[in-house]
Amino acid sequence: MPLEAFKSSEPLTMGVELELQLVGTLDFDLAPRAEDLLRELQQHTGTWDVKPEITRSMIEIGTSIQREHAPLQAELHDLCRQLSRAGRKINVGIAGGGTHPFQHWSEQQIFPTERFRYISELYGYLAKQFTVFGQHVHIGVPGGDDALWLLHALSRYVPHFIALSASSPFVQGVDTGFHSARLNSVFAFPLSGRAPFVLAWDDFGAFFDKMTSTGVVQSMKDFYWDIRPKPEYGTIELRVCDTPLTVDRAADLACYLQSLARWLREEQPFQPEEDDYLVYAFNRFQACRFGLDGEIVDPKTKQRQKLRDDILRTLARVAEHALDLKSLAANDAIRDSLFAGNDASWLRRQRAGGLPMPAVVEAASRRWMTK
Repeated sequence: MPLEAFKSSEPLTMGVELELQLVGTLDFDLAPRAEDLLRELQQHTGTWDVKPEITRSMIEIGTSIQREHAPLQAELHDLCRQLSRAGRKINVGIAGGGTHPFQHWSEQQIFPTERFRYISELYGYLAKQFTVFGQHVHIGVPGGDDALWLLHALSRYVPHFIALSASSPFVQGVDTGFHSARLNSVFAFPLSGRAPFVLAWDDFGAFFDKMTSTGVVQSMKDFYWDIRPKPEYGTIELRVCDTPLTVDRAADLACYLQSLARWLREEQPFQPEEDDYLVYAFNRFQACRFGLDGEIVDPKTKQRQKLRDDILRTLARVAEHALDLKSLAANDAIRDSLFAGNDASWLRRQRAGGLPMPAVVEAASRRWMTK
């Protein structure tokens, strides 16, 4: 199948997708109730979308195309209210978080669609281990060349979004020591990681043709890259974020990405290069393992710096663009969180306060469903 033409989109428009946990209201383990919840939501109001995910204990919601922080936040609040109301009708809790703290992958059930069955047959037990929960953010771009340039320019800032969104410290009842353990599950897939360094859409098409000719790839959906182009939408898609514990946080992260993209596009403070990726895996690991306390290496100067400090400096650089985009409140919330801590820290505080794991999930579900 040849690579489709890149659809032009209005630059800097946004779309947010959130993968959400469905939990029982007695034991707060994952509950295979996606079909029931989707049935309740068939007549939902609003232009947002809801659909199944790979296992029956999760769903994915997607916003409409958005341009500013306030309307995006309002839509996320609306879908949160409607999902929460539907969940209460069928005694299902809904929660954010990148991993469920104590579920066991072997107990998960593949959602019965042709694509999910194909993934299960191809990847074996990894498909059930893919019961992890992420936030994806789409940013509109005018063409394929623009998409690839922005994708690679943003690669330096991938650790920002990992650390800011991290909400998966626990796996199968154990504190992993990571802030984002979710990404370890994603990295197990052979087509994960970074996109190849090409800056022209025609060259990317040649790469895609080579990959499809091997039989390894059938469509763009088979790439699980940290950032990938989405030609059918006319966007690039950032995929490294854990699902936050609140929809407000999800809106803030999307608008930080939007203002960062505008700064990169309009000021072009550097040109992306292949050598930018020399430190990419190290920086990404630091963000996953240590969150905002991690250290990253600047690919140009080779100097090591605190991730928290780099985010602060970047927020100052993009402030004028955030103001123009009417998202300064979102970036202010990001700045405040640098000192308050990310969602992984919040979950650990619940556990340190003496709560058993089911009560930690209950607290997270209550936090998500109270909007």
